[in-house]
Amino acid sequence: MSARDEILANLRKLNLAVPMLPTLDADWVRFDKPVEQFATMCTAVGGTVVPVPDKKAAIATISALPVIRDAKRVCSFARDILAGNVDLDAESDPHDLETLDVTLAEAILGVAENGALWFDSTFISQRTALFIAQHVVLVVTKETIVHNMHEAYARITSPRPGYGVFVAGPSKTADIEQSLVIGAHGARSATVLVVG
Repeated sequence: MSARDEILANLRKLNLAVPMLPTLDADWVRFDKPVEQFATMCTAVGGTVVPVPDKKAAIATISALPVIRDAKRVCSFARDILAGNVDLDAESDPHDLETLDVTLAEAILGVAENGALWFDSTFISQRTALFIAQHVVLVVTKETIVHNMHEAYARITSPRPGYGVFVAGPSKTADIEQSLVIGAHGARSATVLVVG
């Protein structure tokens, strides 16, 4: 008997008890201050959080960001905040976005538990732009921040056919010599404005 067959035979002899799965109607994690928890988690995953009182302040803050001031190509999915200069309707091939400096997008909701933001194809017409830009600037309103992923999934809907994604911070990987590398596969920075 080979070592492989011996290992598999020993595994088959095991009689392990199957653990009970939790019910989905449990009391899931909740936070006394969900907006502060959201900011803490965004920072923990490499993002920068900027609280602003209203949309007017968001516009001024975003316009003053160094990544916006220095950008040559800016894609905006929130034209009421910043117009941008890349016309996504004219960019049918996602490869043409490879030189995108900044993508600005407004999230549908945020999750305090992990700092994630939800986007879907209702507002994001070219999904590549969220991942190929050098920097992302994301906006979420304080009222749309939920406590946990269970609340998030209860609220989200995606058009059919459609596309939806949770985004949390800039691109990161820790598989190279167990060192955290930010921006290795996508956005080098993520700035999140919390409005309200």
